[in-house]
Amino acid sequence: MTPVELSRTVLRAVRRAVDDGELDVVVPGRVKVMPPGAGGCGDYATNVALQLARPAGQPALDVAEILRRRLAHSDGIRDVVVTGPGFLNISLRGDRDTLVREILRLGERYGHADRPTDRLVHLDAPHEVRAVVVMDAVARLLRSQGALVHTHCAARPEAGWTDLLGAEVHTYGTLGAPRTPDAPAPLDVHADLRPVPADADPLPLGRDAARWALLHPAPHDRPRITADHLVQRESNPLFRVRYAHARTRALTRNAADLGFHAEPGESGEPGNVDPRGAEPAVRESDVPESDVAEGAVQETVVHDTTTLLRNALADHPRVLRAAATHHAPDRLARHLVAVADAVLPLLAAVLPRGAEKPSAAHRARLALAEAAGAVLAGGLSLLGIDAPEHL
Repeated sequence: MTPVELSRTVLRAVRRAVDDGELDVVVPGRVKVMPPGAGGCGDYATNVALQLARPAGQPALDVAEILRRRLAHSDGIRDVVVTGPGFLNISLRGDRDTLVREILRLGERYGHADRPTDRLVHLDAPHEVRAVVVMDAVARLLRSQGALVHTHCAARPEAGWTDLLGAEVHTYGTLGAPRTPDAPAPLDVHADLRPVPADADPLPLGRDAARWALLHPAPHDRPRITADHLVQRESNPLFRVRYAHARTRALTRNAADLGFHAEPGESGEPGNVDPRGAEPAVRESDVPESDVAEGAVQETVVHDTTTLLRNALADHPRVLRAAATHHAPDRLARHLVAVADAVLPLLAAVLPRGAEKPSAAHRARLALAEAAGAVLAGGLSLLGIDAPEHL
């Protein structure tokens, strides 16, 4: 279940409560779900009960309990817990394993359309480097969602735009002039792309940094063409994305050297205890006190990280659809930064430490890391940027 699907599920629960007379409120147009905050639990949380409490004339906890009972029996939901003043914390049923397996099965095509559509999209751009690169990225996104795309530039693109930056333009000049309103077929779509132009030549940055500099800002923002995009440090979002991908690939190689491989499962979560009540694999009394404290901190970090990361990975297909629909590759670029920032804290917990033996938790975390790597590589490819395995 994706965040969008869960939001609709919560909205249906509100609507049923209103129809049955348990709540007397106007059903909101949408419900926001998000990763649980401090004190929360599960996969997602929503504050919809707090929002509806005043118009319903009931305490937020009572509203939350009404919605909890309805959500607890919804398909795909394993458990619902009310915390704090009335937050609904939702755990999904079997979604962790399924999501990672699906990503690993599809690889870089995760989030792409299953089949082509009958839609033909005509993209036009002025003779300006950012417009041409944005058009190329939009075309890639539209193709990922099954559309046929024709690109046209007002004049012949500069050689560097096509050769160095890799921007593909099918026609230019008058060959691909905009069609008259009555000329396109019913499924044809025409779009003029006119982002704010770059104020400097991006070619000296090279293909990857130049494309990122032009695509990462929103179309209405002027891109910064500076050497900051080449700096290999945390302050550079492009570096974080590519570094996170390279680290996931390195973990796969290192795990193979240690004799284990990725295996999706629930064991990527904290707590080394069987849910049926079995004893932990290692007793706390057998571990030095300092290591117990360090392990507890690490497990807390792993739990928070995996929740954020799974949410970001589950949201990837929606981001691709939105970026294609709104002709906004910047949405994908920002999403990749969010995925990278979510996976980086997890990487230190993937491989066994010291004399530790590889466990189901390590295999599950490696699978989650590999899934993140596939999303990062696929997203960068759609932006026309290389995803190196070594960085």
